[in-house]
Amino acid sequence: MSSPAPVVLVFLDPAFPDGRVADASQPQLLVTDLGVTRGDGVFETMLAVGGTVRKMQAHLDRLAGSAAALDLDIPDQDVWRRAIAAAVARHRSENPPADPAADELVVKLVVTRGVEGAPAPTAWVQASPAGAAARRQRETGVDVILLDRGYDSDVAERAPWLLLGAKTLSYAVNMAALRHAHKQGADDVIFTSSDGRVLEGPTSTVLLAHVEKSDDGTTVKRLITPQLDSGILPGTSQGALFAAAKAAGWELGYGPLVPQDLLDADAVWLISSVRLLAPVNRIDGREIGTPSVQKELTTELSGLFAGIH
Repeated sequence: MSSPAPVVLVFLDPAFPDGRVADASQPQLLVTDLGVTRGDGVFETMLAVGGTVRKMQAHLDRLAGSAAALDLDIPDQDVWRRAIAAAVARHRSENPPADPAADELVVKLVVTRGVEGAPAPTAWVQASPAGAAARRQRETGVDVILLDRGYDSDVAERAPWLLLGAKTLSYAVNMAALRHAHKQGADDVIFTSSDGRVLEGPTSTVLLAHVEKSDDGTTVKRLITPQLDSGILPGTSQGALFAAAKAAGWELGYGPLVPQDLLDADAVWLISSVRLLAPVNRIDGREIGTPSVQKELTTELSGLFAGIH
């Protein structure tokens, strides 16, 4: 039986400017914490490569936005930065990577409302090794199924209390969707709205690409993602890749998208901070795009994404 992956835990504590290191193998949360009893809190998951956390500012900004949607006061960004640096440095010093090519850490920021009546939230940084599954899916791609999320594409504006654009701790539905996909022999899910719009994955953003020849014979590459106002979480990875792709000459587009758009694309990907860019091989059993084109585009976009910090 393999031993559990090493985890470094750093709590944000006013008495400790760089965070308070805690033993991750021992109980740390009260059972009355509202993050446990109600999923009342927010989180972010980042990737550190070679000790450098990617897209930290974008993640901190999204954490603040999610917290604002929950009317949740959280520590300042400088406090998070010091705790993140302490967690990453401690993990690397205690667990030097055996393989430099696999020197990746998952860095999770979590903040709950704390126990009921508490004057301050409970907040911590967790650093642990990235799993092999994420790297494997970058290389081999994923098979996905489409699942109806049960809301129409206008519900986020009509019912903001559903918190569809916030990254909250209430991920039970997302995890249930992934378990359902695995039972069907698929790797992942793309959610659709009840009125037929493409939304997002349980833990990822959807991208698709078209490659066309213009009238003058030049190649035009277009990268498209669903509209952000359709109740999806704004992807930090999608935003960063769009900026890099635009600088490299790609055209960009935002939905609305329907499932047929995915089936007609030259390539489709799920993108997230830890898995990065995972090609979608099949949707509901149907092969997507042309494998050679998908491979070429994946290589180009992965190269652009690798330069993002």
